[in-house]
Amino acid sequence: MCGPTLGWSDCCAARFASAGNIFIIVLLLIAVVGLLGTAPTQAGEPERKETEHVVKVGPQREIKTLREASRIAQAGDTVEVDAGDYLHDVTVWMQAKLKIKAVGGRVRMIADGMSAEGKAIWVLRGGAISVEGFDFIGAKVNDRNGAGIRLEKGNLFVRDCRFLDNENGILTGGNPEATLEIINSEFGNNGHGDGQSHNLYVGTIARLTVIGSYFHHARVGHLLKSRAAENHIFYNRLTDEVGGKASYELELPSGGVGYIVGNLIQQNSTTENPHLISYGAEGYRWPNNALYLINNTLVDNRPQGGIFLRMKPGQQKVVAVNNLLVGKGKLESAGPGDYRNNFNVDWDQFVQAVREDYRLLPNAGLRYKAVEPPIVPGVNLRPAKEYLHPRSTRSTGGVPLSPGAFQTSTPP
Repeated sequence: MCGPTLGWSDCCAARFASAGNIFIIVLLLIAVVGLLGTAPTQAGEPERKETEHVVKVGPQREIKTLREASRIAQAGDTVEVDAGDYLHDVTVWMQAKLKIKAVGGRVRMIADGMSAEGKAIWVLRGGAISVEGFDFIGAKVNDRNGAGIRLEKGNLFVRDCRFLDNENGILTGGNPEATLEIINSEFGNNGHGDGQSHNLYVGTIARLTVIGSYFHHARVGHLLKSRAAENHIFYNRLTDEVGGKASYELELPSGGVGYIVGNLIQQNSTTENPHLISYGAEGYRWPNNALYLINNTLVDNRPQGGIFLRMKPGQQKVVAVNNLLVGKGKLESAGPGDYRNNFNVDWDQFVQAVREDYRLLPNAGLRYKAVEPPIVPGVNLRPAKEYLHPRSTRSTGGVPLSPGAFQTSTPP
C-alpha cells in the first residue's frame, strides 16, 4: 500500500498496472468460456442435433440391396430405396433409430423361398424404426410361421405398406416394452392355412395401434390377433369378403385394454368360425382388462347366423355404445356390461352394402341418433375420422354423430 517507502506517483502506477492485469485475465476467461461453448457435448449435457445421413439403395446405385444397407446404416440414418422388385433381399435390422422409405414408387420385397434367420423377410431387433411404402410378399419358412416383418424388440412404425401372401403379415415377439403402430396399410391373404398364423399376429407387447388399414382374406387364421396390453384399433376395415375363410375377424385372446372405435368388421358367409370378435378366450393376463366397442359397424353374412362378440367371464369390463349390427345376434349375449344405443339393422339401410359401402342412407332413421361415448382419460372415443377405402381415413367434418363406423354421406 502507499506509504513513506512508496511515493504517491509510484503507488498510483502500481495500482493501474494491477487493474490492467485483472482486465486482461477477465478477457482471457471470457474467450475460454466462449470456446468451451462450442466444444462437443459431454455426458449429461443436451445432445446436439444429429446430421441426417441418407443411405440410397437401388439397382443403379452403389448400394444395390437392403441386406447391404442394413450392414452399413448407422443410428439416425434414413435409408431411401428406389422403386422396384427386390427378390430374395432378406435381412436383419438392429439399429437404434432408423427410417426406411420407398422413393419413386412402391418397393416390393419378394421372399420367393428366402428368409432372414429362418423367420421373415425382415427381422427387427433395434430401437425406433419406421418403414414406409413397401410391399412384403410371400414369406414362408419351415416352421410355417414366416412373416413379412418379424418384430422382436423395439418400436416399429409402419405406414403405407402392404403384406400379401405371407404366413404372417407382421409377427411380433413378446417383448413387454415393444410397441407397434400401423397406419394406412393392407394385410391380405396371409396365413399358412392351419389356423395358427394370421394376417397380423401381435404378441404380449406394450401397445398396438392400427389406424386406417385394410384387413381381408386371411387363410383360415384371424384378420387381426393381438395379445398386447393396450390395443388402439381406430377407423379400419376388417372384412373377410367373398371367398374368405378367416376365423375371427378380431381377437384379443389375453384381454388387456381394447379401444375398438369406428371400424367396419364383416364376417363372410363361408367362414369356418361363427364369431366376429373374441375377447379373453385364453384368460386375462393383464392387470387392466376392458373392452370399448364404440361406433363400429358389425356385419354377419353367415346364413345360419353368427355371434358378434364372444367374451370369457372374468374380471373384465365391456362398454359397447353406438354400434350397428347387421345380422340377428345381440352384443348383450356376450355377458354383463354397459350396452347402450346399439341397433340391429338390415342391409337396405346402407348406400350399397353389397359393395361394402356401409354409409347410412341420407334418409335412414338412425342418422344422427348417436349418444356421446364414455369419457376415458387420455383417449378420445368420439370418432373424429372414418375409414376411407382402400387404406386411409378422412375427417368426419364435425357432423352430428350417427351410430356405426361411417358418419358422412359423401361418396368415397
